[in-house]
Amino acid sequence: MKQLFINGQVFTGEMPLQTAFAVENGRFAAVGSDEDILALRQEGDALTNLEGRFVCAGFNDSHMHLLNYGYAMTCCNLMPCTSVAGLQDVLRTYIADKAIAPGAWVRGRGWNHDYFTDYHGEPTRAQLDEVSTEHPICIVRCCGHCLVLNSKAIEVLGLNDAIPQPDGGHYDLASGLFQDSAMSLVYTRLPAPSRSEIKTMLRTASAALNSFGVTSCQTDDLCAFENVNYEEVIAAYQELIAEGGLTVRVYEQAQLPTLEGLQSFLDKGYNTGWGNDRFRIGPLKMLGDGSLGARTAYLRQDYADTPGQRGLAIFTQQQFDDMIGLAHRSGMQVAVHVIGDGILDRVLTAYEKAFAACPRADHRCGVIHVQLTHPDQLRRMQQLGLHAYIQSIFLDYDIHIVESRVGAELAATSYAFHTMKDMGLHVSNGTDCPVEMPVALRGIQCAVTRKTLSGQGPYRPEEAMSVAEALRSYTVESAHASFEENVKGRIAPGFLADFTILAESPFAVPPEKLGSIQVAQTWVDGKQVW
Repeated sequence: MKQLFINGQVFTGEMPLQTAFAVENGRFAAVGSDEDILALRQEGDALTNLEGRFVCAGFNDSHMHLLNYGYAMTCCNLMPCTSVAGLQDVLRTYIADKAIAPGAWVRGRGWNHDYFTDYHGEPTRAQLDEVSTEHPICIVRCCGHCLVLNSKAIEVLGLNDAIPQPDGGHYDLASGLFQDSAMSLVYTRLPAPSRSEIKTMLRTASAALNSFGVTSCQTDDLCAFENVNYEEVIAAYQELIAEGGLTVRVYEQAQLPTLEGLQSFLDKGYNTGWGNDRFRIGPLKMLGDGSLGARTAYLRQDYADTPGQRGLAIFTQQQFDDMIGLAHRSGMQVAVHVIGDGILDRVLTAYEKAFAACPRADHRCGVIHVQLTHPDQLRRMQQLGLHAYIQSIFLDYDIHIVESRVGAELAATSYAFHTMKDMGLHVSNGTDCPVEMPVALRGIQCAVTRKTLSGQGPYRPEEAMSVAEALRSYTVESAHASFEENVKGRIAPGFLADFTILAESPFAVPPEKLGSIQVAQTWVDGKQVW
């Protein structure tokens, strides 16, 4: 039995728009005009009138954290907080509403001190003590690159100043602030979730993605809980698939922080391509530096607004060389989190060494975020054939801070999304969820307008994408990042029938309204999941 869809506005990945398509056995069987598709109709086929609605391939978020998103959904949401006083009130209300007993953990995520109107700087240990001295409290910044503890949490975790400062991170017990790799001092001591709890988080998060039209994600989950072995996470995924509870296709960006851990992973038989079309191992994921908002992105020069500070480099040049070299000669794809121009230099050098030592065609290695860049670095990326995993939604916040953080000269060459595309690089899009909500249409709006969602800007409007380019960045370009551009990301015969139906056409609404378009339906494998 076929499913026939007619009377729509169907974006196949190319213009012009078509009006109809057919699905059979979980794949697109045909696409064309209403007449073309109706001519295929046989007894028993299902016919759906799209009533003029827009259809495109399902959105594919090319970098996010699915398990961490599911975990964040269990925490106190601090994203709306615009003051420390408001943050404190939200935490107090959360404790009361959830009836959290004294001694039980209170965890929150999403605060951004750049939006605070009553205090300049990150929240402090003392401010969290004003919320409670009976509950251990841990609150994580929206970027995920720093957290703050109250005194009870520091006591419960057994933290003290005798603990050495870690490489690639920093902690300050007086303020309760832990940055980047120092966060491991907290995460390794927190209660570990069970496999059942992990599955619930993944099920909840994948259902939420479906509501935003997302059918595939490329996600960093293996270190989501540092006190949980990555094989537990893989097993949770496999059980969830067997139960029919995973409603997005997952390409795992496998974060393995040590050379020994990477070698062990490879020795166990895991590598890029391991798995099936619902869960597959993708690249080695490395965390190069921190975030711009937390001033932990690693720069070539000092921060313009914080002289003497350049951010935090998580790995040395030698460590990058060793890790990327091992992965590459083992046939494993690599993708590295890079925000600062300083860490990009190290990563490009490591790629150059690895590719020279072991030439390999079509490696699909890349750079995640690739925000603060110079023209010489983009040329090196071009020569290396690297994939750019961008997050255009970051413009919504970063427009407010980029020039003050790094200076006008670097800001004038950064977030060069269209330049990279013009240079022949493959540029895919994502949200880094839960850093941002996994709403592809908001990222598409920012990519097209180069403005914040509220209309501030534009910032470097010459780097804007067209609507078609932005849609492709979330579909076929994301599929390219996972070696799947011939099986998904387009509405074309033989491709997986993963598609999203929107209430309005992105080609028909004003650019400033793109992020407000509602998702009407989401389909995976020819089945409606939302």
